[in-house]
Amino acid sequence: MTITQGFLDHRIFSIISDIAARKGVRAFVIGGYVRDCFLGCPSKDIDIVVEGSGIELAEAVGEAVRSNVSVFRNFGTAMLRYKGIEVEFVGARKESYRRDSRKPIVENGTLEDDQKRRDFTINAMAFSLQKEDFGALIDPFGGIRDLAAGIIRTPLDPDTTYSDDPLRMVRAIRFATRLSTPEHEFRIVPESLESIARNRERMTILSKERITEELNKMLVCSAPSKGFRLMDDTGLLEYVLPQLIRLKGTETVDGKGHKENFSHTLEVVDNVARLESMLIAKGELHDHYIEDNVETEKVRTAPYLWLRWAALLHDIGKPATKKYDPHAGWTFHGHETVGARMIPKIFQSMKMPLNEKMKYVQKLVGLHLRPIALVTEEVTDSAVRRLLFDAGNDIDDLMVLCKADITSKNPRKVEMLKHNFDIVRQKLVEVEAKDAIRNFRNPITGEYVMELFGLPPCSTIGILKEQVKNAILDGVIENSFEAADIFMKEKAAEMGLHPAETPDGSGAGQ
Repeated sequence: MTITQGFLDHRIFSIISDIAARKGVRAFVIGGYVRDCFLGCPSKDIDIVVEGSGIELAEAVGEAVRSNVSVFRNFGTAMLRYKGIEVEFVGARKESYRRDSRKPIVENGTLEDDQKRRDFTINAMAFSLQKEDFGALIDPFGGIRDLAAGIIRTPLDPDTTYSDDPLRMVRAIRFATRLSTPEHEFRIVPESLESIARNRERMTILSKERITEELNKMLVCSAPSKGFRLMDDTGLLEYVLPQLIRLKGTETVDGKGHKENFSHTLEVVDNVARLESMLIAKGELHDHYIEDNVETEKVRTAPYLWLRWAALLHDIGKPATKKYDPHAGWTFHGHETVGARMIPKIFQSMKMPLNEKMKYVQKLVGLHLRPIALVTEEVTDSAVRRLLFDAGNDIDDLMVLCKADITSKNPRKVEMLKHNFDIVRQKLVEVEAKDAIRNFRNPITGEYVMELFGLPPCSTIGILKEQVKNAILDGVIENSFEAADIFMKEKAAEMGLHPAETPDGSGAGQ
């Protein structure tokens, strides 16, 4: 007998049970909530399946608990929130599919019909909310057994399940990735993996938005590499993110080979996940945002999806820049610049946001070699200032990415680079404390220059401001208005500019 005591203690379950009984319908908790209860991590998202109208039951429950109900009649679902949890109601249904679409033909059905249409056995388990057997586990496909064994398996023939809705192939890989822990690995059964490979061309009927949604969930797992390796093994990666496939393989010329960049990339993604988790636990990662025109920050409490994307794409420009030099060996000069230029097109093709999130990924890809370069060269204040200026508030995430990028089969080399990397990190702290470059704003404004010299908008203003900026970043002058003003006036004089006279005969800005 499976013990379920305590899983349905929340008051919402007894309320639903009472109202369902009064309305003469049967209701069940199904899917992820049931699965996660047995994994020891019950969620606040609850799915209720009703043998009858899910919308009618939701509206009755909403009235009883005085909660607004959102109804989605096109999908036959309704949702309400109650005391910190989100409950979604749907009528039990059975589905059939056309070959050219992943949108099902839906008919009313029983709980058994509904469980058969579920993607995996571990997601097909249900708890009864009937008075006579409240809390009983209904598990016709052995989901509890598969959960204990760490198995991802479809309730029906996998060819039917995956051909009907090919997104389930990506979901299988996502669940194997998300649920796996060092102590308890989840695996997709062989016949299901073979079916995914057979049905991979069905991916073409999926929208990019749905694929990307699954990919995003995979990326914020504790070890995302598992998912990408499974997608590569089954042939799905070609339909998900083909640019990654071009990173695969090595070449050898004159006995010299290069790093296998696909494996390296996946190692970096896992390294970022591990480092980020450690820093979040210590409260050492911050998110910067604007509130009422004031820049502030908050401690990050969850993985940052876009840092994971930056890790995944950091070397995406390498295939286009790979060259063999008889003296230097294999080179990838400029791959960070080429990679940064590729980001907008990749984001557009994946239907991802083309806003500041895309620009963040583009920035980190373009800058990811800079801290490493400081590790191998003399760490000058000028170089550190320019890195702080270019990275701005994203410097901490850039440093996470760059530390994760230190990989080698030579442990001594890795330790040496990490030691030098820590020196660079300390230098960043020291220079930032002294010069406040991270949020650099030029002390000299265009308005001030125009007023001082009586100039209209022109390129001269930009030239003077650029000279001031470079002087501060190079350590020629300190980061203050007074020092910048003196320097700017000297440079202006060299260009034949002098403060304009005001009506009282004195110079502007005097």
